[in-house]
Amino acid sequence: MNNIDVISQNGRIEMLVRDLLAELGEDPAREGLRRTPDRVARMYRELTAGYTTDPVQLVNDAIFDIEYDEMVIVKDIDFFSLCEHHLLPFYGKAHVAYVPKGRIIGLSKIPRIVEMFARRLQVQERLTVEIAEFLDELLHPLGVAVVVEAVHLCAIMRGIQKPNVKMVTSAMRGGLRRDPRTRTEFLNLIQAELT
Repeated sequence: MNNIDVISQNGRIEMLVRDLLAELGEDPAREGLRRTPDRVARMYRELTAGYTTDPVQLVNDAIFDIEYDEMVIVKDIDFFSLCEHHLLPFYGKAHVAYVPKGRIIGLSKIPRIVEMFARRLQVQERLTVEIAEFLDELLHPLGVAVVVEAVHLCAIMRGIQKPNVKMVTSAMRGGLRRDPRTRTEFLNLIQAELT
């Protein structure tokens, strides 16, 4: 059991949300806010479920031995995460590729891996690297590439307040980092998706 489970089980999140509402000048006992502390606590448990996801169970033996050494790309993986600096959402798409070396992973597992890392307090740069490193360690492929494009509400709702700002990050490992032709192939195949 991690710290988030302990906090939510003893009602501390609810208590903190009540205090926050009062500090903002609201009445936590008014009808529209009475159940808000419980809703917020449940929301944070859901949005941070990646801390309690077991990667072994997530992959669930869905790694298969197969002789295939061409690029595998899973594009347009929608995700939602929380910025660790402001606790505001950022969301977008992840594009993940790997070049197998005798082992492939079941198609549904790659979006689940993205989801596991996105469902934590994050910065986009770390999210991108964590996905790439996890796949690299899990499959030992010839190469891995991850590109993440996201909109950050902390840049839209506060601070610079620019609604069209998007951030693109990438992490390349192995042959997808070393071989410009392979990297270019990957980037060309996802290019239509990057807007």
